Amino acid sequence: MTGRLYSLAKFCIRHRRIVMPVWLLVIVAITWLSSSLGSQFADDISLPGRDSQAATDLVDQKFPDQANGTNPIVFKAKDGKITDSANQQAVDKVIKDVTAMDGVASANSPFTPQTAGQISKSQEIAYSNLTLDDGPGDLSNEDADDYVNTIHDAAGDQLDVAVGGYLGEQVSKPSTESSEAIGLAVAMIVLIFTFGSLIAMGMPIISALAGLLVSMGSITLLSHVATISTTSPTLATMIGLGVGIDYALFVVTRHRAAMSEGHEPPEAAARAAATAGGAVVFAGSTVVVALLSLGLAGIPLVWTLGYAAAIAVLVAMVTAITLLPAMLAGVGHWIERLRVPLPHDTSADHKTHGWQRWAEGVARHPVIAVVGAVLLLAVIAWPVFDMKLGQEDDSALPTSTETRQAYDLTTEGFGVGDNGPFLVAVDVGNPKDVDSLNKAVANTKGISEVTPPAFDEKQTAAIFNAIPTTAPSDWATQDTLDRLRDDTIPNTLKGTDSTADVGGTTAGYVDLADEISEKLPKVIGLVVLFSFLVLVLAFRSVFVPLQAAVMNLLSIAAAYGLVTAVFQKGWGASLIGLDGPVPVVSFLPLVMFAILFGLSMDYEVFLLTQIKEAYTRSKDSDNAVITGLAKSGRVITSAALIMVAVFSSFVLNGDPVVKQFGVGLAFAVAIDATVVRCLLVPAVMVLMKRLNWWFPHWLDRAVPKVDIEGNEYFDKREADAR
Repeated sequence: MTGRLYSLAKFCIRHRRIVMPVWLLVIVAITWLSSSLGSQFADDISLPGRDSQAATDLVDQKFPDQANGTNPIVFKAKDGKITDSANQQAVDKVIKDVTAMDGVASANSPFTPQTAGQISKSQEIAYSNLTLDDGPGDLSNEDADDYVNTIHDAAGDQLDVAVGGYLGEQVSKPSTESSEAIGLAVAMIVLIFTFGSLIAMGMPIISALAGLLVSMGSITLLSHVATISTTSPTLATMIGLGVGIDYALFVVTRHRAAMSEGHEPPEAAARAAATAGGAVVFAGSTVVVALLSLGLAGIPLVWTLGYAAAIAVLVAMVTAITLLPAMLAGVGHWIERLRVPLPHDTSADHKTHGWQRWAEGVARHPVIAVVGAVLLLAVIAWPVFDMKLGQEDDSALPTSTETRQAYDLTTEGFGVGDNGPFLVAVDVGNPKDVDSLNKAVANTKGISEVTPPAFDEKQTAAIFNAIPTTAPSDWATQDTLDRLRDDTIPNTLKGTDSTADVGGTTAGYVDLADEISEKLPKVIGLVVLFSFLVLVLAFRSVFVPLQAAVMNLLSIAAAYGLVTAVFQKGWGASLIGLDGPVPVVSFLPLVMFAILFGLSMDYEVFLLTQIKEAYTRSKDSDNAVITGLAKSGRVITSAALIMVAVFSSFVLNGDPVVKQFGVGLAFAVAIDATVVRCLLVPAVMVLMKRLNWWFPHWLDRAVPKVDIEGNEYFDKREADAR
């Protein structure tokens, strides 16, 4: 691989006057095209084989007009009652204006005998059900904005109005620009301290931004042909920006070291792309595979999160080994210009700083280091035993968002349960069974009311809503759902030819949590096995890959524990902009595991390659650990600090799901790069001595040799040259 990367880098450097303009052209073209077409992100919570999916399928088949669902337009009179003549006219104007728009199928009036239930008992609040031609996966952001703006303009100053449903959600996604700007600003500060040069600092930033623009444009274009989760672009931005800067940091660090050894900038850039670039490709490919492994769960929502983030990592990796070498060669010796009078690392061997002393201290007291690190991780991870997977409802969103305002108005007028009704779908054997079931559901504990059943033309299917007494995210709502599925429906329809399933968004997310809980061990096992085999191939050791897998699991468990403590238990939730505890979103542990297990490989590979190189030369295990940690500690912690800054900045995002990813990923990277990689791993390796590199002879003959950073390749080139 080293030779191929070296040849690729030499090509990009030799033709940099073509490579850089081509990259610029690609960036401009993809950005312009994606901006022109817009995006169509939507959450696909289809779950084949689950109860909620069966209910959805029946609605699609028997009630195609309702397959997309409805979007409530909630009105509140500012003066008097909503039923007052002037307020009724204002509501009617809103309905008239919005139904006149292209793409609107219907919007019913709450002032008819058939829709009397759409007016609150206080007669201050009412809602209209808006049905669109486009479903969640087909509605563009531009059309969504047009519908909502038309509704607000028509309501004027006479009514408070808010739109719920998937239409409200689509216009309520908080922007990420401020988070990206803060993350970039902190990353620039870290890079200035690391390199001491504004020019050197700019190289990773430009490389990361180039990759981010291409990946985000590609994901946006892909949303027109595939259903991509609404959280996917934000998650991909977090990952793409973080790894983009980190990968470029590794390459630029090696480039400057090669220049300090006497190589001219073009040759130094090519060597950096072939050596550090090899580690980038190796670690980046591991991240991509880990993310793509989410497809094994068979859950569409999780799969889109995985492959969207994988696209961002892949583009960042390609940018670091093609565009970045061309830029480094073009900048030449100017990379050391515009010096900043700050403390920074100027040594070629990275041993003139505190990391040498730290490494020696760990080697002198390995038992204390291991015990202390494990105890710390165990304490932080402890809350994970109380983790329960759920789903936030719209009450956790900022009050400025459209969907939160609709949630609050609905709660005020009709009760909190109206924000997440259960859809009971009946495959009818006898129409009388539906009436019996409707009454039984209405009398079920936890149900406040039910709507009258609606039949298809042949009366072979029926649907009705069951309104819980509790909020969609409340654990009691899940208990109510279990009662309906396990007791009410089976007992009522026993001995009949009718069957019924419970669906709707709330039920769908409950099923999603159950599905993920079942699939999580399988995905964890496969990813751990894959990483073990890859590290065996890379380092020709049995113990090193084994301890790496265990260490990764420890750091991820600690991250899970912190997320549980902050979000589920509410410890410090107010510090990150939440009013109180919220459930840990169901797909977070699965997606976080794939991301973190992949990202931790970056630091593991960077650390172990330095230790392995030192051990190959000296055959002294303790000295190899000290040398490897001293050489890599500063770069690892600098890279981690950048990643932590990027992830932490997304805590400012108003979406609680994004906050959970931001907190979880930031803490996990911080704990992994410090406590695990720079304390626990080297301490364990010091204790294991030569056992670290034990490798059975039969396995040594069977496993092909891989030199990740290509040191053997260049040693051989220089030997041949002599």
